[in-house]
Amino acid sequence: MSSMPDSRNFALETDGTLPLALCEILEKLFRAADPAGVLAICETALAQIGVRGTLRWLPPDRDEAPEPGVVNLAVDPQSLQTLALQTDATLLDESTLAEVAWLGRLAGIRLRQLSETGRLYESISRLAMAERLQRALYAIAELAGTAHNITEMMQSLHSIAGMLMYAENFYIFLYDPVSDSVRFPYYVDTVDQKPPAPDEHYPLQEMRYSLTWNLLQSGQPIMGSVEELAHQLEGRFVLVGPACEHWLGVPLLHGNQAVGGIVVQSYRPDTHYTHHDRDLLNYVAQHMQTALERREAHAELERRVADRTAALRATNRVLRQQVLQRQRGERLQSALFRIAELASAPESQQNFYAAVHRVVGGLLYARNFYIALLDENGENITFPYSVDEIEPPRVPRPVGNGATEYVLKHGKPLLADRLSFERLASTGDCVGMGAKSVCWLGVPLVWDDRVKGVLAVQSYSPKHIYDTRDQELLTFVSYHISNALQRKQTSESLKQAYINLERRVTERTRALALANRDLREQIAERERVERRLMYETLHDSLTGLPNRTLLLQRLGQALQAYHADPNKLFAVLFIDLDRFKVINDSVGHLIGDDLLFQAGSRIRACLKTRDLVARLGGDEFAVLLENISDAGKARLVAERIIAELHVPFRLGIKEIFTSASIGIALPGPHYQQPEELLRDADAAMYRAKDEGRHRAAVFDDRLRREVLSLLEMEGDLRRALSRNEFVPFYQPIVALEDGRTVGYEALLRWRHPMRGLLSPGDFLAVAEENGSAESIDWQIFEQIAMQASMLSANGGFVSLNVSGRHFRQSDLDDRLLDLMRSHQVDPRALRIEVTERTLLENPAQVKRMLDNLRQHGVSIALDDFGTGYSSLSYLHQYPIETLKIDRSFITELGSANSASVPVVRAIQVLADSLQMQVIAEGIEDDAQRQALRHIGCRYGQGFLFAHPQPAEVWLGK
Repeated sequence: MSSMPDSRNFALETDGTLPLALCEILEKLFRAADPAGVLAICETALAQIGVRGTLRWLPPDRDEAPEPGVVNLAVDPQSLQTLALQTDATLLDESTLAEVAWLGRLAGIRLRQLSETGRLYESISRLAMAERLQRALYAIAELAGTAHNITEMMQSLHSIAGMLMYAENFYIFLYDPVSDSVRFPYYVDTVDQKPPAPDEHYPLQEMRYSLTWNLLQSGQPIMGSVEELAHQLEGRFVLVGPACEHWLGVPLLHGNQAVGGIVVQSYRPDTHYTHHDRDLLNYVAQHMQTALERREAHAELERRVADRTAALRATNRVLRQQVLQRQRGERLQSALFRIAELASAPESQQNFYAAVHRVVGGLLYARNFYIALLDENGENITFPYSVDEIEPPRVPRPVGNGATEYVLKHGKPLLADRLSFERLASTGDCVGMGAKSVCWLGVPLVWDDRVKGVLAVQSYSPKHIYDTRDQELLTFVSYHISNALQRKQTSESLKQAYINLERRVTERTRALALANRDLREQIAERERVERRLMYETLHDSLTGLPNRTLLLQRLGQALQAYHADPNKLFAVLFIDLDRFKVINDSVGHLIGDDLLFQAGSRIRACLKTRDLVARLGGDEFAVLLENISDAGKARLVAERIIAELHVPFRLGIKEIFTSASIGIALPGPHYQQPEELLRDADAAMYRAKDEGRHRAAVFDDRLRREVLSLLEMEGDLRRALSRNEFVPFYQPIVALEDGRTVGYEALLRWRHPMRGLLSPGDFLAVAEENGSAESIDWQIFEQIAMQASMLSANGGFVSLNVSGRHFRQSDLDDRLLDLMRSHQVDPRALRIEVTERTLLENPAQVKRMLDNLRQHGVSIALDDFGTGYSSLSYLHQYPIETLKIDRSFITELGSANSASVPVVRAIQVLADSLQMQVIAEGIEDDAQRQALRHIGCRYGQGFLFAHPQPAEVWLGK
């Protein structure tokens, strides 16, 4: 209040002080709690001053210039709005305007005070919240390191959340991705009567579309009332548990994956969560997740330490046992190594036995030790080595019934004390021999799958008793001793065998030297034959040029080099001799072969040394031009070859002329196999032949598209045959006088699945070339036969076109008659249409088949009459009943002075004289119809009457 504005403009009391009412206004103004209170108090002050007008707030984005009749009083620093007075300024005198300005300054001072106070309160609130948040984070961090159990930790987390917001209803859930289930380790809800058990896992799919499920799926915080949540989740919301007033849930994230969540909810209408609460809980949740992870990691570490300690104890016990076993094993291994050394050492037999005794003595008590062996006959036992404290040296003896014989007989170890010997003696299995020992252990010595001896140790003192472990050890050692004995016994025989072997090797070496000399000669001959066979495999036997195999190898190498470096350009030339078949048939194959040989030589002469020319077969050659600069170079070489082959060939006394057509193919990134280049060069060669021969053509994109289109069409044709996509369409043949339908002509159509309905001109040439045209025709004939009876029910007929290729089969007439019989078609309802060209091919066979068809009632029509040879001999040699005038004559009938009128009239007069029927094709307008009627033609067909349609259209189905 130190900057109180000047009040001299207000009317003063007599004593020089402010009026009491004005002081109250000022006091209220500086007690106003918000800008709205300031506006209300200013309105009261203006009323006391006597100013009439309206106070209002102007937005901050208005123009700087004041509006007419508007006096700006003050600006609110917080909202940047302007407190303005709307009044008529002309009614205010200078003194009143000063009082209004003074009031505005007071209002501005109060507004600034309110703004500053608001900022201070906001800062204090943020500071308090930051302190609570810091205390919460410290508490969370402390929880992670304390030794509380999980329940106490969850309760502490609940208390921490309650420090930050309303969290009377609070629960935490955790997701297990392995079992796809959810567990609620902590759950506090004042309304829910059936809280989930903390240790029970609930399948997530059973909670589908619940708020918990949505929180896990989205991984983002979710907040709102039940109605707001249903709207947010758009049909993916199912309420589980009691309905709350407001719900707030945030995910617990591990990386970017939601592994659980923390939820608080309010059942109080006056308690809702804000975006600040959501952001705060989401922030705190990540620290809680860290604390939970650290707690789980600590528990897991303790569990692993306990498991590891137990495992180490068990391992320690095992290791101690292993150490003992290892020590025994080392001694055993050392003994075995020593036995193996003894077996190969050049020592005497007696020294060997003594060394074995020392080895066994290092493993067990063996002061009394002997080795007994059977002789070759198995009747006597010898003792090559024997050491005993009491017994004298043992001498050979016959096989008896002692302990040694018991081991030899049964082939298994014997561990016996005096009681055991007494039991064996009572049963007669063993009779004691020599001094009686306290403990006796004997094991068999086995080699070649036979028991050859016994190794025995014995003790005369109770201090040294053998057990089963000693038995197992001595048994194991006995195997190696047996091997050593066997090797010692066989060493002499091996020495003799080596002497014999050396003698035989010397003899065999001499024989092998002789055989090796013969073998080298055979190998040289074989290599020569292989080289010859390789040459013949890769070269043509007639011309000596490389063949297709060698060409494809070189072409593959060139293509591989091109893919590695596109600058290494090459070209393939496919050469075909024109009219070679005519030459070969006229002068004979010998001269033809000579022509091919000379042609190959001329082509070779046109090329460089590194280029390759190959004969592919017949009169076809191919050339590989490598390292060329551009396509023009390949064309120049092709022109040179064409010119060289155009020079006459002198073959004996004959002079033969020929020429060549050449196709050129250049490499590109799309070529992967050499056969593809050769194929395209072949296609280009056929293009050169189509363009007039004696020329070269380059395979380009247009030709590639034509070839691909042709291949695609061929594939579509074969699939169409299997799918029955070919159908007959029927065009009516009508009487020109009244338009009455007298018959139908069957026309071929293809219902292509992609290109729609196709006429024969779109595909018939390809079908004839790939050999599928006849199959298509018979598929159509079959359908016509099925529909002919219905179409000719009123005495009409159906015409079908039969091409000349069908008449090359001698049984065409029989097949057509069988087809009509199988479908019960009256032959008089069927009409066969043939062209003049068909009659020229094998006329005798064609006449025979047409006569046979005519005798069975089938009518014959001559199609496209007037466009072919138009020989009048056809009309009386063949059983023709109908002439069909080609559409080329009908098109001009409608024009004045048409030259077609005399021709059509002559055909009509000729047919009438021969009592033949005439049908005009291609009638498209009424003028043509009238002209034909004037000439005397009675029947016709064309678009004027109807377009070709399926049989269903004409049958009314």
